Amino acid sequence: MTERTPVDFWFDPLCPWAWMTSRWIHEVQKVREIEPRWHIMSLAVLNEDKDISDDYRAVLKDAMASVRVLQAAAEKYGDDVLGDLYTAIGTRFHNEAALGDTKGEDRVAAVRRTLGEALESLGLDPGLVAAADSTQYDDAVRRSHERGITLVGQEVGTPIIRVGDVAYFGPVVSPAPKGEAAGKLWDGVLLVAGTDGFFELKRSRTREPVFT
Repeated sequence: MTERTPVDFWFDPLCPWAWMTSRWIHEVQKVREIEPRWHIMSLAVLNEDKDISDDYRAVLKDAMASVRVLQAAAEKYGDDVLGDLYTAIGTRFHNEAALGDTKGEDRVAAVRRTLGEALESLGLDPGLVAAADSTQYDDAVRRSHERGITLVGQEVGTPIIRVGDVAYFGPVVSPAPKGEAAGKLWDGVLLVAGTDGFFELKRSRTREPVFT
């Protein structure tokens, strides 16, 4: 059996672009010998000292609630639970638009209800949703976040991917390629990211995330 290449992936579950990239990685796993290893990062931590709008600050509170629950689950069940729990949460947040247009206290309740449903769907302790409102796991979240962001610098966000000694932000792609198209993108990303002196290849986004 061919040994699978470990691929470390740092994500914040509330970020739709990280979600798109994670679905691509799942497709890559079907056609290339890779083994994703999932890690938490936090948009709330990344932006805590930045000048951002009140609306976005509120969104980041939801994001922090989500990564706290993920960290609580990882500490109770082990890090291997993160991939499936991310899928359960992300599917509800993004594909099913579980939060809708809720705001204020309604959104706070919707986030916690959705996190609880995701836990229950995997047979995990739904009581872990209480971590959303606790600072108990914040230090661990920050450590995981820092392990990822120090690989690529503070100017980027989520997702971060590391293969061996090479780490990068992205790729940002919508919709997520499937089948061999996903594999070809993976091959290309490895090629450019592994080129000495390569730093950036970018253009403006012209479409929103396509959750298909």
